[in-house]
Amino acid sequence: MMRADLVVQNCSQLLTGRGAVPKRKDDLQNVGLVEKAWIASYQGCVVFVGKEKDFKREIELEENWTLIDGSGLVGLPGFVDSHTHLPFAGSREEEFVLRLKGYTYTQLAEKGLGIQTTVKATRAASEEELISLCLQRLDQMLLHGATTVEAKSGYGLNLEDELKQLRVLAKLDRIHPIDIIPTFMGAHEIPKEYRSKKEEYIELLIHKIIPEVRRKKLAEFFDIFCEQGVFSLEETKRLVEAAKAAGFKVKIHADEFVPLGGAQLAAEIGATSAEHLINITPDGIRALAQSNTAAVLLPAVSFFLMLEKRAPARELIAQGAIVALASDFNPGSSMTESMLFVLLLGVYTLKMSIEEAINASTANAAYAIGLHKEAGTLEPGKKMDLLLCDVPNYSHLVYHLGINPIQHVVKNGKMVVKDGRRIES
Repeated sequence: MMRADLVVQNCSQLLTGRGAVPKRKDDLQNVGLVEKAWIASYQGCVVFVGKEKDFKREIELEENWTLIDGSGLVGLPGFVDSHTHLPFAGSREEEFVLRLKGYTYTQLAEKGLGIQTTVKATRAASEEELISLCLQRLDQMLLHGATTVEAKSGYGLNLEDELKQLRVLAKLDRIHPIDIIPTFMGAHEIPKEYRSKKEEYIELLIHKIIPEVRRKKLAEFFDIFCEQGVFSLEETKRLVEAAKAAGFKVKIHADEFVPLGGAQLAAEIGATSAEHLINITPDGIRALAQSNTAAVLLPAVSFFLMLEKRAPARELIAQGAIVALASDFNPGSSMTESMLFVLLLGVYTLKMSIEEAINASTANAAYAIGLHKEAGTLEPGKKMDLLLCDVPNYSHLVYHLGINPIQHVVKNGKMVVKDGRRIES
């Protein structure tokens, strides 16, 4: 018999997401639904998913075990937010108001606003200030269902402040229930002091900052903004080659505003993911569909920037690309910590089915940060990261707007949100 120290009994519906990951095409429709389900874990990992009669036959309970009543609740894997810019200081509501008056994101950047505004505030913030800000944000993410989060630096744009952001992420990962996967993004923008000497900044990244971040083991991924006015396709290739040589796995902000071919480059080099893709070309779609590179779509960006154009989720899915959803939480183009909101946008604005959007926010999102063997689905041997939602059935996650139905969150086999409130450990 298997041992268990946490049991959730009698969920009206449980979405396990079981099956091969990543999920492509029709597999995205399969959420692994189990009715009247029981699920149990031991020392943070799932050991049982199934019916009550099988549970009683197969499971032996620890002396001090925990029971959660799932009656009337819908369970699903914790959301994996595979693209965020978590560690920043300051805000950009004034820029937002200018956008309402007709300025574009690109025009604001040309005025020295945009990312540079956040760089200035983040450089001025201490590690303690950043930690305090990020803890509040992580709590909001958790309350809205995220149990694993990728987080990028990129608001330092120099060695000292990039390392500061990454040290903050390492500490947050130790003290907050959410698992944090760190990404180094010193190639997020050209810092103001290097605007007229871009090549010098690229050389600084290649020869000093990338090696030092890797030496200190502060990040798992390298990401770069391949975009007109930031890093060209050729510059992206150079920086990616340096990052791969240093031992980083690679992500690319690709084809967001201008179709430069970042998606094809990501597929060509075997990047873990290509992200944004609002202006991906048909060739880019084909390249991703024929690769193992995840297409991470960020529908809150088009929504927040009030763009008419959106990433072509339907075409990507139809051709067989690995589609994931993420928040892109940041102060300039997606000021939301809510993966639940992103799930809604995936359906309402990208025309995904409810099932596709759920799998894109869980199983495929875990794949997009290399964690699909341990997170993103509810199966024996994987982490017990579980959301319990007070809805009649899982369609209500999208059908009933403007509420947060997440009642309980279990992270690594421990309840961290109960009755919609964060439990302090």
